[in-house]
Amino acid sequence: MTTTSSRASIAELTEIRVREPRRITEGWAARRRRELVGEDGRLLIVAADHPARGALGVRDDSHAMASRSNLLERLATALSRPGVDGVLGTPDVLDDLLLMGALEGKVAIGSMNRGGLQGSAFEFDDRFTAYTAKEIAASGIDGGKMLARICYGDPGTVATLEASARAVTDLAERGVMAMVEPFLSVRQDGRVRNLLDPDSTIRSIHIAAGLGATSRHTWLKLPVVDELERVMDATTLPALLLGGDPSGHPDETYAAWGRALDLPAVRGLVVGRALLFPPDGDVAAAVDIAAGLVHGRRP
Repeated sequence: MTTTSSRASIAELTEIRVREPRRITEGWAARRRRELVGEDGRLLIVAADHPARGALGVRDDSHAMASRSNLLERLATALSRPGVDGVLGTPDVLDDLLLMGALEGKVAIGSMNRGGLQGSAFEFDDRFTAYTAKEIAASGIDGGKMLARICYGDPGTVATLEASARAVTDLAERGVMAMVEPFLSVRQDGRVRNLLDPDSTIRSIHIAAGLGATSRHTWLKLPVVDELERVMDATTLPALLLGGDPSGHPDETYAAWGRALDLPAVRGLVVGRALLFPPDGDVAAAVDIAAGLVHGRRP
């Protein structure tokens, strides 16, 4: 039988969950933590909360993230690389990584609302179905992330905004980062589409920044869009840029990230599929490039 302090292999995870579920609670209590940001004030976070919203596709492979063992292997590789500060995930993913020992000395961000399932009739109803602020604080998790898609034509948006505002307040009361990811969105031909033009992004920033009873622990997670200097002038809140669906050539993506990271309010990246599933399959190399972009320049 493995001990509480040992690092579990992926093959051992189910047996531990069956026989020793207490190891998850004990592991969070014993986890070695770090400051949210280091001396350069920047963060590179690997995102792994897509599957809980039913979003498993990467480029042309609609089931790229279907294998949990494969995803965990890729995450472990990413988190082992220098310059990777932490990971964003739902409880199932973070608990697995915790048991594997992959979260020691790393920033852990808990994904909170995954109820707006990709492709569903209720996709704009982004209910809070994962982490709560109470559990995040109790487990010593470093932040809570929420998706805030704003559709003027869908009444479900107001419930999402209200719940997000409550989460921002609850996290701030516990001294924990609230990471808000806003979009102005529409439904076209039965599918949800986020509006990624500068003016729509600016409007979403203003709406998101006003959520909650205080903004003292609020960070924004924003897309890389055109006219980003004008867009980032919409807020004084620190922002992390998201990688999005990796449809273009990696060199073009890296160049766009590099230009964006020159802006003072941009404090790093939150990237999932572009780093975990690069076209050439080399996760370590993709992560190393992103880490160099984030931490290789002054804020």
